[in-house]
Amino acid sequence: MDHHQSSPEVTLHHEPGGKEVVQKIIRTTVILSVITLIELGLGLGMYLMPSLSSALVLFIKGAIVILSLLKAFYIVGVFMHLGEEIKNLIMTIIVPLLLFVWFIAAFLLDGSSWRNLRNTNGKSRTEQVNQSKPVPKEAPAAQH
Repeated sequence: MDHHQSSPEVTLHHEPGGKEVVQKIIRTTVILSVITLIELGLGLGMYLMPSLSSALVLFIKGAIVILSLLKAFYIVGVFMHLGEEIKNLIMTIIVPLLLFVWFIAAFLLDGSSWRNLRNTNGKSRTEQVNQSKPVPKEAPAAQH
C-alpha cells in the first residue's frame, strides 16, 4: 500500500499557492466584506433613525444576528476547512455549538422572566395594575 495515498474520508487540500487559492481568498474576502457592510448599514440606520418602531428595531437586530451567524459558519467552513470534511465531523462540531447557543438563549429568557417576577413580587403585571387602582370611597352618610 502506498503511504502517500489517503483514504476517501481524509482530504488533503493544503497544496501551496496557485490561481485557485488566490481566487478563493478574494471570494472569501468579498463575501465577508459584503455581509459586514450590510450589518454596519443596518446598525447605522438604527442609530440615525431613533424614531423607528420597536418591531422594526427588533427585526433589524434579528437580521444582524442572522448575518453574524452566517458569517461565523462561513468562516468556520473556509478557514477551519470544515467545508471540505465529512458530514459526520461537521455535525459533531455544529450540533453542540447550536445547543450551546440555545442554552444561552434559554438561560437569558429564564433569567429575565425570573427578574420580572421578582420585581413584581410574583404577581403578573395585570394583577399589579388592578391592585394599584384606588378603591373609590363611599360618600359620607348625611347627618340629620
